[in-house]
Amino acid sequence: MDAIYAAGSLPIAAEDCKTKTLATRLTIFGFVVLDEVQGDGTVRRLRPSEAIHLSTAHPWRVSRRSSRYTVDNDLPSSDVELFHSQMA
Repeated sequence: MDAIYAAGSLPIAAEDCKTKTLATRLTIFGFVVLDEVQGDGTVRRLRPSEAIHLSTAHPWRVSRRSSRYTVDNDLPSSDVELFHSQMA
C-alpha cells in the first residue's frame, strides 16, 4: 500500500498471481483500482468481479484511487444509472 500511494501506481507482472490476489482484495475494499495493460500498451480498467478471475494473460497496473466517490466516464451506459445519485 505504501509503495502504491507513494508512487501513484505499481506494475504487476502477468504471472504474479500472489500479488494479483492481494491487489484484487484491495480493489474489492475500494483502496486501489486495477488496470489491465494490453499488448499494445493501452489499459483497460478492471472491475473487482473481473479481477477475481486472475488473468495471467496480461500485466496489471495497481493505482491509488483518486477519490472514494469518483465515477469514470468509461462506464457502460447500463452501469451509469447505478452511480447516478453520486454524480455531481
